[in-house]
Amino acid sequence: MTTPSVAVFVVTFAVLVAGAWSLALYNGLVAARRECDRAWSNIDVLLKQRHDELPRLVEVCRSHAAFERGTLEAVVAGRSRVAGARTMPAQAQESASLSAAVRNLLATAENYPALKASESFLRLQSRITEIEDQIADRRELYNATATEWNTRLEQIPDLYLARAAGMRPRPLWRERNVA
Repeated sequence: MTTPSVAVFVVTFAVLVAGAWSLALYNGLVAARRECDRAWSNIDVLLKQRHDELPRLVEVCRSHAAFERGTLEAVVAGRSRVAGARTMPAQAQESASLSAAVRNLLATAENYPALKASESFLRLQSRITEIEDQIADRRELYNATATEWNTRLEQIPDLYLARAAGMRPRPLWRERNVA
């Protein structure tokens, strides 16, 4: 082999290795982004299930005439705000407010023995509590995958490839304390 042939071979080999390495990095970033999307989709499913169950709970509570109107209105208004939220951070914030309103509703129900004795109320209370627990678990998973994604976007060499591909960090879902 002549010197120019060796040089062409070495350069070609280096370009191929760099291309394969870049492709592997990019595919890893795409997989991490899809994992974030999947984690958020799992939360979204639960938010929709909760959205469907809350009117039933409000109606059961409303059937007990003495039940506090402000508590019910807070749940109805919170449900509407979650449904109207268009971004993940807005949904997370409104969902946290709604969760607090639901907790308040369930706590207030403790003061109404007839309501607590209602089979439909107990069934709905159990279902909504289960959904709230699942949302908390899925939120934790989402935050873990988003943290991993965001970390990759800040690490070299992923940083350069992610910027070139227009990849953006994901916000974490921070549960705020709402009374």
